[in-house]
This record gives sequence, structure tokens and C-alpha cells, in this order.
Amino acid sequence: MWFGTAYSKKTFQILFLILGLWSIYEMWKLRKGKPKLVALLIIIIPFFTIQFFGMTDLNYPDLPFNPSVILLMFILTWTFDSFAYLIGKKLGKTKILPTISPKKSWEGFFGGYLFCILASSLSYFVFEDYFNHISTFSYILITIILPITATTGDFIESYYKRKAGVKDSGKIMPGHGGILDRMDAFLITIPVIYIIINIT
Repeated sequence: MWFGTAYSKKTFQILFLILGLWSIYEMWKLRKGKPKLVALLIIIIPFFTIQFFGMTDLNYPDLPFNPSVILLMFILTWTFDSFAYLIGKKLGKTKILPTISPKKSWEGFFGGYLFCILASSLSYFVFEDYFNHISTFSYILITIILPITATTGDFIESYYKRKAGVKDSGKIMPGHGGILDRMDAFLITIPVIYIIINIT
């Protein structure tokens, strides 16, 4: 994903088109025999919106294609997810929504949140030139909001999997499930980040 996003505008668009179509297919299977409109819109909206990141930034129309916002999203989401899982597994006792996702705890959430802030701060100072077209306010706002949107996306997908009576959305990645299982944290994050970078 990192290579496909950073290499060129074309690979970026193709990558997320493929991921989007595959995620739609997996959600379609989860909703087999059930209403699909809302569930499919939850997938279509972010994967449609992310294609606009490959166009010119509205705040900086003279800049060429720059994937730094998406790469920042990867850094923060993967950091948050990884440490929320590790800390939750070790210290998690207070469950957030046990009927939907029994393994997610508040301890894991706040642990992941802390490491997300640390990763954001480190990235900002180490790669300052790379992220210089993102306003400081937008950068801070993305950091604050992303753990919430990532968790919300995860819960949404978990809800549909529970309704379908399955553990994973697919089997394309042994041990990790389907594409939608890997992309759930981005479902709400993508449109929220797009709004943030275009209004701040």
C-alpha cells in the first residue's frame, strides 16, 4: 500500500480502486440476503473520496500530486491499531462495546492513542519538509481525530461481520482475513481527513 500510494498518481488511483472494489465485494457477501444500501455506501464513499486525494490539493493548486496526507494516515492508523492491540491484549479489562467487538478495550484505545500522538510528533519533526503543505492545525486535528475515526470504522465492520455470523470478511490473507478487515479503520477516516484538509 505504501509503495502503490507513493510511487505515482496512477498507481495510487489504481491501488485504491482495486481495494475499493474488493471491499465492496466482501461487504456484498456479508450482507447476502439482507439490505445492502447503507452498508455499501459506507464502503463506496471513502473509496470514491480518496480518489480526490490524487488530484490537486484545493488549498495548494500549484503543487503536483503529493501523497503525504495519505501516507500520514497510514503511519497514524497502523501505529494506533498496532499499539491498541498490543496494550489491549496485555492490559485490557474495560471493554468498549463487547457485544460488537469483545476484544476492544478502553485501555487499548488510550494506549494506541498515546502512541499515535508520539508517532505524529516524531513524523512532524523528522519529516517536516515532506508534510510542509499540510497546515499545522490540520496536522494536529488529524492526529486528534484519527484514533476515533479508525475505531469507529472498525466497529462498523465488526457489526456487519457479527450480523453475518463470520469472524473475517474474507480469506484472501491467511491469518488476517479479507481486504475489508485491513481497510475498516480507513472507512470513516478517509472522508473526515478530506474534509479537514479542505476546510482548515
